[in-house]
Order: sequence, then structure tokens, then C-alpha cells
Amino acid sequence: MTPESLARAVARDRRPGPAGPTDARRYVNQWVEREAIGPEQVAAFVLILRTRGCYWADEKGCSMCGYAKDTLGRSATPEELAEQLAHAVARYRDEPYVKIYTSGSFLDDREVDPESRRRLVETFSGRARRLLFETLPEFATPETLGPLHTAFAGELEVALGLESTDPTVLGKYVHKNAPPSEYLAAGDRVRALGLRAKAYLLLKPPYLTESESIRDVVRSIEEAAPRFDALSVNPVHIQNGTVVEWLYRRGRYRPPWLWSVVEALKEGASRRGPTRLVSFPTAGGLARGPHNCGKCDARVLEAIEFASLHQEFGLLDELDCACRTEWEISRTLEPLGVEA
Repeated sequence: MTPESLARAVARDRRPGPAGPTDARRYVNQWVEREAIGPEQVAAFVLILRTRGCYWADEKGCSMCGYAKDTLGRSATPEELAEQLAHAVARYRDEPYVKIYTSGSFLDDREVDPESRRRLVETFSGRARRLLFETLPEFATPETLGPLHTAFAGELEVALGLESTDPTVLGKYVHKNAPPSEYLAAGDRVRALGLRAKAYLLLKPPYLTESESIRDVVRSIEEAAPRFDALSVNPVHIQNGTVVEWLYRRGRYRPPWLWSVVEALKEGASRRGPTRLVSFPTAGGLARGPHNCGKCDARVLEAIEFASLHQEFGLLDELDCACRTEWEISRTLEPLGVEA
């Protein structure tokens, strides 16, 4: 099965059937996590709304993304979105950083209608200092962003899933709907409006070896840094119903080592200029997430978080474990990958 046919086969089973009104009034999840605004460590209120999700997941979808399974299978009504927001705000404790996700694009009218977007942003205005949402690049326009900028008395941060600045990696292995140039241009548009632009970079998409994936992330950091205020290195974790899971179950994929995250951050830190560089691995230390031997995982994850929050990457040089030698040896034994 080719990567193209595998991606489309997985996409057919990705989207749930249309949800009823009860499910549509419940958001997917909410939690509070550690973050930073400049040098200050703060609490971040994270909310995942239940919407129709990413339109691209219906057509092909990204190889590592299983978020479509948490969607409505249809567009949410303004009333349903308002009820989800009301339930979430009841748990909001004036955390200065707010992150809003929709398992897709917050700026896509099919997911969140314009008036609901404005109302949601306005709800946190005057309470949060920074509000982040994610979108595909085609929706990041002055027409969609302008009203939100007006409605929020603070910093708006627009996150884009760039993943890689290599067109082959992005198109053939991550299966994105647009080339890197469109994500970079969207970052420029966001910043031209006076908003913050953030890009996610993917560590170890399928079909890349561990070494190739490190080189891809480091190169992407260097090429993307001038266009964004922040870059986040996201090591792959295995989500249900994805191409990555299909490969994993057949012994053809291992989640990245945490040592690879460390290496990417160490090398990338010298190439990012003034751009903020972070990594907060999801499912770190678990079998389906980025992990080492199990004995050092917690310690390495703590160091990665510290480096990300404080922007101090020198301490990563002090990390060590017997499994680091195994990681180094395994990289020399990797089969020739796409760079060959």
C-alpha cells in the first residue's frame, strides 16, 4: 500500500457520524498547564471545543492526526458553541494565558461561525493577557483576524501547523493540504496585523528515520524562525485511527526518542535567533509517545520543560543515561531513508 492510498483509506474511517444535541453541548476537554509569557511563568487555561473539525481530515488528513474522532461529524450551531463556552468559562480562574482548539481551524466558518468566534474571544478579553488559537493558513486573513483583534484587549497568538519547511516531508509524509510557503506567508500576514505567530514543527513523521527527523526539525527551525514569534517542536505520539498507528501496529514505526527531542532543541537553539523555542511532548514517557528507556524519561521530560519555560538550553547538555548510547547506536543502524 502506497503512502497516498494508505492515507485515504485511513481518512474514510476517521470521521464519526453526526452527533446529537447532547454531545454537541459538551466541549471535548479542558485543563490547566504551565506556560510562559516572556520570562514569566504562568498558568494556561486550555479548552478544546467540539466542532465539525478539520475539513482536510475528510479528504485525506495528516498522517499523525486523529483529532477527527473527537468531532461532531457536522457543524456546531451558534447555540451549541455558546453552551460549550458557558460550561468552560465556569471553570476559568482568570489564567493569564488561554488556548482554544477545535480539532481543526478556529478561523474556518464551518467550524466556528464568525459571531461565535468574536463572542468567544471577547469573553476572555480583559481577563486573559494572551489568547491562542490554531488554524490552517488559508483562513489566516485580515478579514478573519481583524474583528478578533478588535474584540480582544490583549495579545492574540495564531498557531499554524507548519510541521516542516521541506515540501516533500510536508506533502508526502505528513500529508498536509498546503506547501510550506503558504504557512510561512500566513505567519507574515499574522505578524503584519500586529498579532503573534506560532508554528508547530513535527519531530519524526512517518517514513523518516530518527536522524533524518532531527535534521529536518533543525533545518525547519532555522528557516521558519524569521517568520514566527515562537516555534514548538512536537514529537509524534500515536493517535488512534491514523497512518502512524497503522504503521506502529505492524512494527514499522517507533515514536521518537526523548534524546531526539533534546538533540533537536540543542541544535535548534543556536539557529532560532530571538524566536522562542519550546517543546512540551504529549504522552511523553509512554509506549505510544516519545520515550527513552523508562528509567530516565521523567528526568529528561522535566529538563525539556525547564528549558522551554526558561529558554535555557545549556542544561540539556548535562543529561545522560545508559540508554543514550543505545539511541546513538540505533541511529547508526537505521536503514537508508528518504534522504538517500
